[in-house]
This record gives sequence, C-alpha cells and structure tokens, in this order.
Amino acid sequence: MDYLWLKAIHIAAVITWVGGMLVVAVTTTAFSAVAYDEAEARRGAFFAQVRRWDQRVTTPAMLLVWAFGLALAVTGQWLSQPWLLAKIALVIVLSGLHGMLSDGLRRLALGQPSRGAGKIRFAAAGIIGLVFVVVILVVSKPF
Repeated sequence: MDYLWLKAIHIAAVITWVGGMLVVAVTTTAFSAVAYDEAEARRGAFFAQVRRWDQRVTTPAMLLVWAFGLALAVTGQWLSQPWLLAKIALVIVLSGLHGMLSDGLRRLALGQPSRGAGKIRFAAAGIIGLVFVVVILVVSKPF
C-alpha cells in the first residue's frame, strides 16, 4: 500500500479513536460520581448507546491505529528509532486507558458503580496530554 495512504488512514483512525476516548472519558467521569435516581432506565439506555459507539467505532479505530501505525513503522524502517519506541510506549498507555474507560462505561451501562472513578477523573486531560506528546515526537523526531 502506498505510504501516503497508510499515513492518511492512520491519522483518520487516530482522530476517531482519540475523539471516541474523549467522549467516553467525559461521560464516565461526569456520571460515575452522580447518585442513581428514578431516571435509571434512561441513564442505562444512554450508557448502552455510548458503549455501542465505543465497541463499534472507537475500539476498531484503535485497532486500525495499531495496524497502520506498525505498517508505517515498517515501511519507514523506524522500528529501532528511539522516538518511535517512546511513541509506542505512550500509545500502549493510551490503549490501557481506553480499556479502563471501556470497563467503566460497561459497568455504568449495567447500573453498577465505576470501579476506578478516582483514577479516571483526569482521563480526558491525560488523553489530551499524551496525544500532544505523541504528535510532538512524530513531527520533530527529537531523538
């Protein structure tokens, strides 16, 4: 596949994945601390809808990010570059955070309290910070 196509699909997948993660982060953070009330059924339906989006769009986008990112790394022969190894480490952290957020969303959809409410309180800011550093690594290739 042509390098520019790999790059374009990778970037589109990154935007979709990060956008989806931010939606899940804000949703789980906003509602994990709210007490349950008589609108439980509506809340459950809302969380179920956001969870379906996460499962059908955000998670596949993450998988595309990994697949096309690794294809780019092989194509560019960057696998031994320190900047790429640092980027991969940060993307592993983002992937783990996505897993934590997805678990919190699943629990909220089932009417259960989120396990790591304190841990995910700053998830949106963490996502933005990590993505910021990843972009700097990719563009500047500082080492």
